Amino acid sequence: MKSSNVVWHSATVTRARREEQNAHRGVILWFTGLSGAGKSTLAHAVEEELHQLGCHTFVLDGDNVRHGLCADLGFSADDRTENIRRVGEAAKLFIEAGVIVLTAFISPFRSDRTRVRSLVPHGDFLEIYCRCPIEVCEERDVKGLYKRARAGEVKEFTGISSPYEEPETPELTVDTDRLNLAQSVDAVVAMLQERGIIGAIAN
Repeated sequence: MKSSNVVWHSATVTRARREEQNAHRGVILWFTGLSGAGKSTLAHAVEEELHQLGCHTFVLDGDNVRHGLCADLGFSADDRTENIRRVGEAAKLFIEAGVIVLTAFISPFRSDRTRVRSLVPHGDFLEIYCRCPIEVCEERDVKGLYKRARAGEVKEFTGISSPYEEPETPELTVDTDRLNLAQSVDAVVAMLQERGIIGAIAN
């Protein structure tokens, strides 16, 4: 419960002033999809491209966050919901700083993703669905998690023993089994240009 003694402090340096200095808008790029669908790979590749363009960026990665901010959480449905809630609040702070924040989380439940979307103004949360058949994800299985989940060694594993609820109306769907990494990055950057998040790139 929030204390009644907590009062919001309004800063003189506003988000609009930070965005003007950065020469681009702050936004949340929310990459979601099954384990092995390429979320982290794509998020970091997009960040590299944006960094080369002079944008201010930061990636909140699922595994990395669980080393610190969410180190106390497990993988039950309640813990996953709290994990995403914390990430959403952190992402909100980043866009107030005028940063393009990229998040790479399975985030399997629509209600959790909807909750994060509701934290920020319309247009500040862009859901990017890394769509990939589970068979392909299992073939990749760089962490060996699907094999362990099939053997019953990993409980509540998304796609095997726990559901993944596909986005119904994502801002962008990237078929990571068909597109190579460069093509996937181009699709995300093109969306940012079309929405006026970043300026046009000279050829």
